[in-house]
Amino acid sequence: MHFLRCFLYLFAVGVLSFVLGRGLATRAIDPEKGWFRSYKWERDGKIYEYLGIRSWYNKLPDMSRILPRTMPKKALEHDYVYHLPTVIRETCVAEIVHVFLSIAGLGCLLIWPGVGGVTVTVLFSVILNGPFILVQRYNRPRLIRLYKRLLKKHAEMPPLVKTTTQTGASR
Repeated sequence: MHFLRCFLYLFAVGVLSFVLGRGLATRAIDPEKGWFRSYKWERDGKIYEYLGIRSWYNKLPDMSRILPRTMPKKALEHDYVYHLPTVIRETCVAEIVHVFLSIAGLGCLLIWPGVGGVTVTVLFSVILNGPFILVQRYNRPRLIRLYKRLLKKHAEMPPLVKTTTQTGASR
């Protein structure tokens, strides 16, 4: 019975976090500041290569493939120059959602005190959400480096952070 209650709780938290994540005002997110910036010890995401991230990160489920109409494109196509800032900001949203889910997973300790609750919490928070957080922390610096290289070549590139004083269309 405790397992079912944990499952229903985590399912509800997952749906809620998905809806809230879609509603975040991503234009104001600065992927190079706050907790989104790459810390010195992460070496611009290279530290995650020691975890073998290149061999498994494409095997993780991707909400843009599961619900393509509700998620922005992640594949960089012919007009990727225009979409790259949005993709970079979406890595921040994905990280926020998975960190929130990891913290919310602690609720299972209240629902199911003891070894069962600890097991579900660790599985959900660390094993299921941890890899997704690592992928965002790995991809974001790489995408920002690409953005900066392209910025030198394309004057029409949209900014990473959209402020209220900037004009122009954004997606």
